[in-house]
Amino acid sequence: MRCPDGCTVGRLLVLAAVAGSPGPLAEVLAVRDVDGPAAPGAGEVVVRMVASTVNPSDEVTVSGAYGSRTSFPMVPGFEGVGVIGAAGPGVPAAAVGRRVLPLGSAGAWQQYKRLDYSWCVPVPDDLPDEVACFAYINPLTAVTMVERFCRSGVRNVVVTAATSAIGRHLAELLTDRGVAPVGVVRGTPGRTVAEPSRWRAVIRTNEPGWREQLRSVIGPHGVDVAFDCVGGGVGEEVFTLTAGGGVFVHYGLLSGTPLSAECLTGRRDVRVELFRLRDIVQKDGGQHLSGLFAPVFESLRRGRLRTAVGQRIRLSELPGHLKGPAAGPAGKILIDPQR
Repeated sequence: MRCPDGCTVGRLLVLAAVAGSPGPLAEVLAVRDVDGPAAPGAGEVVVRMVASTVNPSDEVTVSGAYGSRTSFPMVPGFEGVGVIGAAGPGVPAAAVGRRVLPLGSAGAWQQYKRLDYSWCVPVPDDLPDEVACFAYINPLTAVTMVERFCRSGVRNVVVTAATSAIGRHLAELLTDRGVAPVGVVRGTPGRTVAEPSRWRAVIRTNEPGWREQLRSVIGPHGVDVAFDCVGGGVGEEVFTLTAGGGVFVHYGLLSGTPLSAECLTGRRDVRVELFRLRDIVQKDGGQHLSGLFAPVFESLRRGRLRTAVGQRIRLSELPGHLKGPAAGPAGKILIDPQR
C-alpha cells in the first residue's frame, strides 16, 4: 500500500452519513463514527472525499426502491469528488494524489471511500472541486440523452421538470442545436426556468387548461422527442402528444407515480426509451468512463453545464439540513465530507 501524509486507512474511526434502514432519507440518515476503510487490495484505492452533494437518486435508493441491489445499513451519495490517498498493488504509482470522481457505487457521504481503481475518473486540473463535484449525474445524463435521441431534423422537444438542474442542461444543449424546447413545470412559487430565452414556452401544470395550452404550443405535428423525469399524469399527457415516429425518453419519476402499462405499450408508432444512467456507466465495468466524460469535462471547462451552488454544509450538518433546509441562495448543496 502507498499512502502519503494525511491519509487515514485501517481501524481508525471516520465520519460517515449512514442510512440504517430503508425509508425517507431525512428520517433514516444519521452521521456517526464508523471504522475507516481497510488498506486497499489489488487494483483498489482509498479516496479522501473533498466534496459531494445530494440528488434524487440518493433519495430513491434509500427509500428501498431498488431492494434487490441495496442492503442496509448503507452510506448514500452517488456524486462527489475526492483525492486518491492510498493505492493497492497493480495501481499506477502516479494515481496517488490524483483528483477523481469515484463512481460505480454509492458512498460519497463519508470521509473515505474504498473502491476499484477502474471506477475512478480522473478530473482535469483546471476544474475546481465545486465544479467537478457536479459533473456526473445531471451533465452526463443530459449530454448522453441529447446525443442519442436528438438526431438531425429534430425540432419539437418537450422537457418536463424544466426548472430542475438537468432541465437547464437539456435546454442549454438543445439551444446549441438550434432547438428551443417547450418546458413543463409544476409552477412552484419562486421557481422559474433558468435562461427563459432558451425556451419556446413554459407550461405550468398548476394552471387551469394547461393541457390545452401544451397541445396548442406543440401544434398538430406532435413532439419529436420528449424528455420526461416526472411520470404520472404529466408524463402520460406528454406521451400522448408524441408524434408518430417520435421518441419518448423516460428517465425519472419525480411524481412518484409510474406511467401506466398502457401508456408504455399502447402506441407502436412511438419509440419508448427507459433511460438509466447506471446502465450506461456500468456496461463494461468502467472501462469506457474517460471517453464518456470527455465532452462533459470540455463543456464544464468552457463554463457550460454548470450547477449553481446554494449552500455549503458540513457532513455533520447533512441530516439536519435534510429535515429542515435553512433559507439561502437557490442551488444545490455542497457537502464538505471532512467536517
